[in-house]
Amino acid sequence: MRVRAGLARSRRKRRIRKEARGAFGGRSKRLRAAKENLARAMRFATYDRRARRRDFRRLWIQRINAAARQRGMTYGEFVAGLTRAGVAVDRNMLADLAVRDAGAFDRLVEVARG
Repeated sequence: MRVRAGLARSRRKRRIRKEARGAFGGRSKRLRAAKENLARAMRFATYDRRARRRDFRRLWIQRINAAARQRGMTYGEFVAGLTRAGVAVDRNMLADLAVRDAGAFDRLVEVARG
């Protein structure tokens, strides 16, 4: 007996077309074009997730550096001082403190100096 794809195929096509929504023209309607478009989009999505992490880390370092320089230290001196003092605060939290809580950041600068 011959088995036809039927429901499974239509579900697979529906899923591909749903994920390709928003693409221009046939890239969202024709199956092969939609699959190719989707493969390319997924590659960019993977790359850009990593790029976003890099970009945020760069932003945090810039904010910490600016705040540290206002208090007479460079970024490198500040981070090295915190490491020597045994303070384990990640750059995300340091940047947040530099922007939102100047008093706490001042205390961390004193810890890094000492």
